[in-house]
Amino acid sequence: MPSVSDLKAVGSCDALLLPDLPRGPMCTYRKKASFNWKEMALFIEDEDLIQFKSRIFTAFEHDPLFARLPGEELSLEKYRELTFLRCKRLFEYDFLRLEDILEKPLKIMVLITCLGMYDWSLGAKYLLNSQVFRSAIESSGSERHEEFLKQNMNMENFGCFALTELSHGSNTKNMRTVAKYDPSTQEFVIHSPDFEAAKFWIGNLGKNATHAVVYAQLHTPDGRCHGLHSFVVQIRDPKTLLPMPGVLVGDIGRKLGQNGLDNGFAMFHNVRIPKENLLNRTGDITAEGTYTSAYKDLKQRLGASLGALSSGRVMIIAMSVVNLKLAVSIAIRFSATRHQFGPTDEKEIPVLEYQMQQWRLIPYLAAVYALDYFSKSLFMNFIEFHIGLLMKDKSPRQAELGREIHALSTSGKPLSSWLAQQGAQECREACGGHGYLAMNRLGEIRDDNDPNCTYEGDNNVLLQQTSNYLLSWMNARRQDRGPMTSPLGSLDYLEGYDQILRQKFTVSNVQNCMDASVPLTAYKWLVCYLLQESSRKLRDQEQSGCTEFEARNNSQVYYCRSLAIAFIEHTVLQRYHDYVHEANTPAPLQPVLKRLCSLYGLWSLSKHMAVLYQGGFASGEKAGRLVQDAILELCSKLKDDAVALVDVVAPPDFILNSPIGRADGELYKNLWSSVLQGSKVLERASWWAEFCANKPVVGKLRSRM
Repeated sequence: MPSVSDLKAVGSCDALLLPDLPRGPMCTYRKKASFNWKEMALFIEDEDLIQFKSRIFTAFEHDPLFARLPGEELSLEKYRELTFLRCKRLFEYDFLRLEDILEKPLKIMVLITCLGMYDWSLGAKYLLNSQVFRSAIESSGSERHEEFLKQNMNMENFGCFALTELSHGSNTKNMRTVAKYDPSTQEFVIHSPDFEAAKFWIGNLGKNATHAVVYAQLHTPDGRCHGLHSFVVQIRDPKTLLPMPGVLVGDIGRKLGQNGLDNGFAMFHNVRIPKENLLNRTGDITAEGTYTSAYKDLKQRLGASLGALSSGRVMIIAMSVVNLKLAVSIAIRFSATRHQFGPTDEKEIPVLEYQMQQWRLIPYLAAVYALDYFSKSLFMNFIEFHIGLLMKDKSPRQAELGREIHALSTSGKPLSSWLAQQGAQECREACGGHGYLAMNRLGEIRDDNDPNCTYEGDNNVLLQQTSNYLLSWMNARRQDRGPMTSPLGSLDYLEGYDQILRQKFTVSNVQNCMDASVPLTAYKWLVCYLLQESSRKLRDQEQSGCTEFEARNNSQVYYCRSLAIAFIEHTVLQRYHDYVHEANTPAPLQPVLKRLCSLYGLWSLSKHMAVLYQGGFASGEKAGRLVQDAILELCSKLKDDAVALVDVVAPPDFILNSPIGRADGELYKNLWSSVLQGSKVLERASWWAEFCANKPVVGKLRSRM
């Protein structure tokens, strides 16, 4: 426990930055914490970022436009209108200026996550226009596209990113929208050959996007197709929001979540756009119709033109972590104040005291901390790569950095989005019937996270890109081409491949098993083993007469897919382990951070126990039992810290918007008052007469035959 003098020292400098939490039933657990939550908050997020978050949250709480009631129901049209008006208000607040981004790029991520904590419909709407649309133009365009960016700054245009079509999603290179160049007018003619080629699922397109970055197959007058390229296409008239000539645009309707965001479709019937609207970073066309590109290889050109997707995937990792933070915050606070059963009939205890509840929730809390750090560090890696692009860095390191970030983002998105989805459902169930009540927000969090598993690439498809990256290391090794460089170090341990595969699980007791080095060692073996087995499976398939396509298709389940997951889980664990073991980690925080690290590692590893035994790393019943016992022991040790750990990551009550998750812990008072504030909760049903006066004639409609 920190001393009283320590607490006073921390409290005096951050009373305004991090206000004290309200007193109430939650104080019982807060007093048990082994660390000061404010010190932890300042360690994992510096003062400037905390102030930035506070400014956003305070603005929302005091602005009537952002007012809401827990569980309120809005019509689809009203929800879309409110989301747009709130997005418009963000332009007026101008929270994030260019100089802020240059000084501290992490503020981009902080802004998006703050918006998402409030409502992901708003977060997505803002992100798609102000980041994705703009970034696509900035990274794929040139000086001639500056006017689009200027107009976007003050909402003269409002953008979207139009890649996917009704009949194609993950298979990007086969998109069917066509852009034919007409040299007589120096225009491109954008055309959808049929309804299956309609742009579909495009966020912001349904109701108010005026412009879109449209991906289409570029055809030159000589009849050649030069592959997928991006074009800025005007969709609607900004003065009327009516469609432009030749554009059929509409809304795809209600979704499972994020219904404040207007996802839409568009078809183009010979829509003409200026030649200059081609985003020409990867390829351009002369006035006469001659195609030029710095990329001679079609695959390289496609990869370069889809570069914006990497930034999207990096952001989705952060978005998923936000959802897990919200769900875990609600469930842990509920569990700390919900009393059920006990050692005697007279004394009920908090459900957080039960081993089952700890095992269900605390590993997800550990995952929040590990993935949050990974998300921020990967974002900064991407910023480094993006700066290299802007500086036109053509070095081998820049190319390898791009490949490594791609591999980390295409596996990091599946890991984080799946964990958030599973965690949100577990938290919903862990809160019992109250978790099923819409006003407590767990259903909304789960449903709003759901699309993270499929957009910017279906998770299972994306994992193949990571496994391909790892298999290329194996191929280079087999062909003795020298080691594949890893600028971020995520492949460095593979240099000990042969030695790692000879290792065994040798831990003899639970205490030693609770050290994070244990899962780290096991993960290194697991990645090497799955890399060996995946490579062998592919070779066996090819030698049996399968084509390359068939061999890859037949090697995903239990092999390449598992390889990619193990690789990213190891990377997350390794980064978090290195972070918490740094010399500048405050001594009072080290014990709890190390426990979180160990729990995340062992809990994640436990899902791979069958493979650890199958490959011979573990043998006998002791290894599996030690891992299980260590997980339960760590959950027990972290139980008294759980509420304080949640206090570090949870947003203010107004933003969290969950009666059962409020910081004061007045569980039943908060829930009861929220129920009574609901619209028409005490009114008689409008259809009361159907019950009272019009009784059914039993059997009236039964067949007489």
